[in-house]
Amino acid sequence: MTEPDASLPWTAWREAPITAVAPVTPRVKSFRLAVDFADRFRAGQHVDLRLTAEDGYQAQRSYSIASAPEAGGTIELMIEALPDGEVSGFFAEVAAVGDAIELRGPIGGAFVWGPEDGGPLLLVGGGSGVVPLLAMLRLRALAAPEVPCRLIYSVRGRAEAIALAELETRARDERGFGLSLLTTREGAGRRIDAEAVAEALADLGNPAHVFVCGSNPFVAAAADLLLGAGIAPGRIRTERFGG
Repeated sequence: MTEPDASLPWTAWREAPITAVAPVTPRVKSFRLAVDFADRFRAGQHVDLRLTAEDGYQAQRSYSIASAPEAGGTIELMIEALPDGEVSGFFAEVAAVGDAIELRGPIGGAFVWGPEDGGPLLLVGGGSGVVPLLAMLRLRALAAPEVPCRLIYSVRGRAEAIALAELETRARDERGFGLSLLTTREGAGRRIDAEAVAEALADLGNPAHVFVCGSNPFVAAAADLLLGAGIAPGRIRTERFGG
């Protein structure tokens, strides 16, 4: 495997102290980390985190940035505890304010959005896949509130929805933003389907940019529905994880 070019700033590992920890859902925690690029990354980018055991064993994972670029000197990550997760388990059970975490980034140049890209903007997230989309929503609110935007968010139940109170407040208060929350294991149960996509497009119009993030099966299903709705393939960008 080719090693990253060490002359590029984002490839260098450095320590990022945890400055705040807060629960988000029963399985997800929010972590604020102090970094030197908090005001100059693109919404949708991620960072790599690396843990090193006393015997030298290392494990690293990638996590999307949930916060918008801002001058506060920190970024927010939202990390879901996964069964047997080497890195997520540490953050669920051990990590605390003051710990210094090895980090590199920001990383990613395709799954990103900024005010200069304009809209309309259609975001489609499944589970923790909403995290990079949350960064885009937060940036839109700060820098481009005139851009029409719709989020289709699929989760098993409301208790597992990340930043649900924030999303519902934005949908109520922010002109031009709409939220479609689909719960697969509550009420009648509803997965993303052609009707949900059609409802979003009827509200939003023809999107200039579409971002889809979630598990492999979710992203595959959502992308097929979007293509079936007539959205040009070149306008759809996807990011996926897991099986």
